[in-house]
Amino acid sequence: MATYSMHVAGLTRELPICKVNDDLYIGAFIMFGDAELTVACADALLKLAKDVEYDYLFTAEAKSIPLIHEMARQSGAKKYFIARKGPKVYMPDPISVDDQSITTLSLQRLYLGSDDAELIRGKKILIVDDVISTGGSLKAMEALVEKAGGVVAGRMSVLAEGGAADRKDIMFLEKLPMFNADGSLK
Repeated sequence: MATYSMHVAGLTRELPICKVNDDLYIGAFIMFGDAELTVACADALLKLAKDVEYDYLFTAEAKSIPLIHEMARQSGAKKYFIARKGPKVYMPDPISVDDQSITTLSLQRLYLGSDDAELIRGKKILIVDDVISTGGSLKAMEALVEKAGGVVAGRMSVLAEGGAADRKDIMFLEKLPMFNADGSLK
């Protein structure tokens, strides 16, 4: 399998190049199980967010959970929020929004329990993701924060993929290119 050498937060990782469709391949950035990368990226993101005034960190299930947990641990935050991909029995009266990302093959929904929504109401929320590409998941997280009555204070990710790197409304550590079927850069 072809790989792309990615340098982020002082570390280098080989990302497998994976097919999304016949015309688009991506470098798969997976932090699960890589404690060294998770810790380094959390530290670098917190430094990047030093001038952002926020009350809580917020992400979507699942790949960014270790990242947001480590950011909370390093910053001393006692609480953070995770938009779930399905309603859970312990979520009272969940609210939801639709989510469509580049790596999600079908439409899905993000959910937040009304108890968490109550805590978010009126608070400034920093949205965190591992990779922002098309912005679909980011848009869904923003909509969920707003539906809960929160205010989006900022948006950040470890990587900005493709055209997302040109956005002025997100903070990120590094650019991640997209690829053609032959492994060349788009």
